[in-house]
Amino acid sequence: MDVKLPQLAEGVESGTVVNILVKEGDTVAKDQAFMELETQKAVGSIPSPASGVVTKVHVKEGMEVSVGQLLISIDANGGAAAPSAPAAHAEKPSAPTAQLAAPAQAATGQAPVAKADDYRYESKSGVPPPASPTVRKIARDLGIDLNRVRGSEAGGRIALTDVRHYIERLQQIAFSGAPAGQPAAAGAGAHAAPSELPDFSKWGSVHREKMSALRRTVSRRMVESWSAIPKIDQFADMDITDLLTLRKKYSSAYEKEGAHLTITTFIVKAVASALKKHPKANSSIDEAAQELIFKDYCHVGVAVDTDAGLIVPVIRDVDKKSLVEIARDTAMLSEKSRQRKISLDELQGGTFTISNQGSIGGSHFTPIIYAPQVAILGVGQSVPKPVVLDGKIAIRNILPLCLSYDHRVLDGADAVRFLKDILVNLQAYSEADVKLK
Repeated sequence: MDVKLPQLAEGVESGTVVNILVKEGDTVAKDQAFMELETQKAVGSIPSPASGVVTKVHVKEGMEVSVGQLLISIDANGGAAAPSAPAAHAEKPSAPTAQLAAPAQAATGQAPVAKADDYRYESKSGVPPPASPTVRKIARDLGIDLNRVRGSEAGGRIALTDVRHYIERLQQIAFSGAPAGQPAAAGAGAHAAPSELPDFSKWGSVHREKMSALRRTVSRRMVESWSAIPKIDQFADMDITDLLTLRKKYSSAYEKEGAHLTITTFIVKAVASALKKHPKANSSIDEAAQELIFKDYCHVGVAVDTDAGLIVPVIRDVDKKSLVEIARDTAMLSEKSRQRKISLDELQGGTFTISNQGSIGGSHFTPIIYAPQVAILGVGQSVPKPVVLDGKIAIRNILPLCLSYDHRVLDGADAVRFLKDILVNLQAYSEADVKLK
């Protein structure tokens, strides 16, 4: 039996092998984990579909694998693998080998010697080729069939440069009459590849470190968000002096319940109430249908700083939970994120995101929207500042906030009202709200 990488979740087409838990000759039971895979920002195990003896391990730790790629072979009868099995797999290049060919050709400026329509994406499950919403919209507007565009990123994902390469090959054939295998005319591929870097080693010692799958995922999503979303930033300062007093008074009681009462806890609850009042901030835009998708649920993502990078677990139904429940969920998901034990399901479905840098430091900052959400709240570090209170100068703890929002969905007035209601909700906390029942 050949065990291949299954479809793990919607939109997840590839992952990086973190740990291989078996070796050739080992006996595995059905549903026993034989491999750990990092997909997007989660690390999960891959279970064996049957019991048997491992006859061949086809991947190595650190290797990127895509859906449908062969992982291991199992003899369900406990015998040895057929001698011809490895040879049969060796005849056909693996998926990563094929995917690496495209960027290598781009780097040398040489396109494959083939017609532009030779390649066609094939999926046994019938799903379209992986690509970002931005790339799909561009292809749709230009009338390009993405099934004919060879993706160069992990899992065969199609990048904007891949679409450009495809258009350039079409132009070569249509206008210059040059064979597709010849280099494009000067200027035709001006945006086909990243800018050439200087040789940094001329000025001193350097070393390289491969970007992790998590870092690449964050990088790709941030570029997609920055390119596709017209973002506006709205700033505010919040006096949280009284809130810090409440937190200090009841923090130990929450600790006994296995919960950490933090400023983030208060903010999550305040945001949930504001989202119910301002449903546009809890929506997503469907560009193809030109519609807004309003979610009747309220799932808030809270960004967590980990050694591996930024991870955003999602707290579900925050509008229906008490402060202690939110505090407990936040602590649990944050710890799972730091240990890389967070599941893919716990990273999906968010309708709004909060990024709190207060524990690190810094003031106002402008976070990037976590598409397909339409808004994100950036929280800085509170600091004592002199303010006018009841006509007198007083020292108060001031919390800097920034709401970044998608101007296609929210107008400036919408954003101001939404942020104002978050501030009102934060100011409205009383002992009755915080005290454990």
